[in-house]
Amino acid sequence: MSDDNAPTPAPTFNRVMLKISGEALMGDQGFGLHPPTVQRIAREVKSVQELGVEICMVIGGGNIFRGLAGSAQGMERTTADYMGMLATVMNALAMQSALEGMGVFTRVISAIRMDEVAEPYIRRRAVRHLEKKRVCIFAAGTGNPYFTTDTAATLRANEMSCEAIFKGTKVDGVYDKDPVKHDDAVRYDTVSYDDVLAKRLGVMDASAIALARDNNLPIIVFSLDEPGGFKGILRGQGTYTRVQG
Repeated sequence: MSDDNAPTPAPTFNRVMLKISGEALMGDQGFGLHPPTVQRIAREVKSVQELGVEICMVIGGGNIFRGLAGSAQGMERTTADYMGMLATVMNALAMQSALEGMGVFTRVISAIRMDEVAEPYIRRRAVRHLEKKRVCIFAAGTGNPYFTTDTAATLRANEMSCEAIFKGTKVDGVYDKDPVKHDDAVRYDTVSYDDVLAKRLGVMDASAIALARDNNLPIIVFSLDEPGGFKGILRGQGTYTRVQG
């Protein structure tokens, strides 16, 4: 028989990085922002913040513009990547608006200076925001072309001394092949950084995986579509894959 008075499990991490793709904000649309989806993700973030966990976020920009796609269509790569960075700022502002509408103090911190809409990235200031239990959304990637938001998330997670990166996806972990296309796909409970690279499992790009490996930073891959999934995993529950060692 369950004990309703049993203590709530303490979160397994005190400070984490949540990395989500821009496409996660589209909902069922093919482009742009779907406000109810943004609100749903913001509620997930708020529920974790209420556990006392300090949260960093990086959101991709693929729902608005993807630098690689622009480059493939003949646009100069550096220009295309900067446009992609600006798309991540738009997504960060949307998420900030949703979170602050729920009473969660949030700061958008941009690697490209745009002082009217976001703070510039200053590491010590960002750490102080986290210590004050504000959610920090890091926008504009690393500020450099040729680097993805996966790499930006891993870089910022290391700089902020995060204990793990939570990669929110459409599936509940890392599989040996695409589970949408293959019914016999097998999910890993844990997988090593080297196996992710060698088997091209597509968790994050190679630069991000190598940076996480070199700093022994675990990556938790989970489904962002499962209500309460983010909070549940921090309590040691739910289904996910842990990339480590």
